[in-house]
Amino acid sequence: QVQLVESGGGLVQAGGSLRLSCAASGRTFSSYAMGWFRQAPGKERESVAAISRSGGSTYCAGSVKGRFTISRDNAKNTMYLQMNILKPEDTAIYYCAVRAGVSADRTYASRYEYDYWGQGTQVTVSS
Repeated sequence: QVQLVESGGGLVQAGGSLRLSCAASGRTFSSYAMGWFRQAPGKERESVAAISRSGGSTYCAGSVKGRFTISRDNAKNTMYLQMNILKPEDTAIYYCAVRAGVSADRTYASRYEYDYWGQGTQVTVSS
């Protein structure tokens, strides 16, 4: 069982920045592929960014490319999402997710490919 705890959400003005963190339990963090997803009211959960087990491969959705950066620190069992130039349409609950026990060093974009989820952190961007 993997437990995930997100932090760093909050209220920010358009154009501002936030950094989300996702701390994961377990001794095999380096075998986890990980991702960030978000869900706005009335919308489906969508992929924001993903990172491979080593951190050597990353993916960002087109809507956030150039503004958001995903990273991880395997020594700290933590993944990050640096969000810059935030827009009101970025307002959502942000979730981190883990696909455990992967052997390939690749990213996974679909929410159906993940095994464990955090409780979410609210990000609100005011105009």
